[in-house]
Amino acid sequence: MVKHVFSVVIVVLVLIPARAFSPSSHRKIISSSSQSTQPHSSVMKSDNRIFSATEINLAPIDYEQISSFLSSTMISADINSLLSPWSNILCNVFQTSGNVPFIPSLIVNAILFFSLRPKLRTMLTPEGFAHSLALGTMLWMTLGWRGWTVCVLYLFLGQMVTKVGFAEKEAMGIAEKRGGRRGPENVWGSALTGVVCASAAAFSVRTGAPFLGLSSDVWILAYVTSLATKIADTFASEIGKAYGKTTFLITTLKLVQPGTEGAVSLEGTLASAVGGFLLSIYSYLVVGLIPTFQGVAVASFSAFVATMFESLIGATMQEKEGLDWMTNEVVNFFNTLIGASMALLVGSIILGY
Repeated sequence: MVKHVFSVVIVVLVLIPARAFSPSSHRKIISSSSQSTQPHSSVMKSDNRIFSATEINLAPIDYEQISSFLSSTMISADINSLLSPWSNILCNVFQTSGNVPFIPSLIVNAILFFSLRPKLRTMLTPEGFAHSLALGTMLWMTLGWRGWTVCVLYLFLGQMVTKVGFAEKEAMGIAEKRGGRRGPENVWGSALTGVVCASAAAFSVRTGAPFLGLSSDVWILAYVTSLATKIADTFASEIGKAYGKTTFLITTLKLVQPGTEGAVSLEGTLASAVGGFLLSIYSYLVVGLIPTFQGVAVASFSAFVATMFESLIGATMQEKEGLDWMTNEVVNFFNTLIGASMALLVGSIILGY
């Protein structure tokens, strides 16, 4: 199917210009222009005359004239018949407001995922690949390409920082399992909160009414914050394990080994702030999901605070007797939930989103 799409695009790009600027159509252009535009008549005396830059008065593009010309020529019907279906599809798939239909979202994600398959195989298990495809489709459906890229950036940043000092961490027995590749439990432990926030935002946009009394902007802020929280936690953990010189338990301040649940370090804490800020500022400056810089501050601060809570949960509940269900993935879910909840609260009350 992809080959067919490319073939149609090539036909459009090659045949239409050839048709439009063939000698016969060139004569029509000259004739039409010479009748309607008096100052240029001296330039258009011959069918074979080549225009020079010094003879043409440059002016802003008049799209109404272009549209009028196209509608008066034989190529107008050809362009509309060939491009109209594709332009409609592209507009639907890449609309910035989200709420993209399921089938186009699935097709776009399938094409992108399988195009990036060699790289993604180093980042995801086969099951993680399938679940990430489902996640990507959901995010494209709800928030469109902009929300999708935020999650992709999270994935690549997380993988990058996981590989920092990986050999040393592996020798110490504190490296991520499976060579740092993510499985289904990692996918949903990190992104389930984000999917819920994205769905709430899409519902609000589609209906034109707040969801649970909260606007789409504040739900989108919570979505970004959930992923910023997780990347902040990943930065803190991986940089702390690789470069943390003094690691202590957050509850007692007792010195512990790097990699201990609930342990924090200065290096990891600073890295946490950087990680959360990177994802937040991307959402503001690059894709415009967050409308104001104040939103970036809220997302970054909420992510940082939630990461500290994650360390507290890890120190008090993880790997404790009778709490076998409190796995790392469950902790990640609570971590992102805390960050998103803070963003919802601060964004709605203080920022007025």
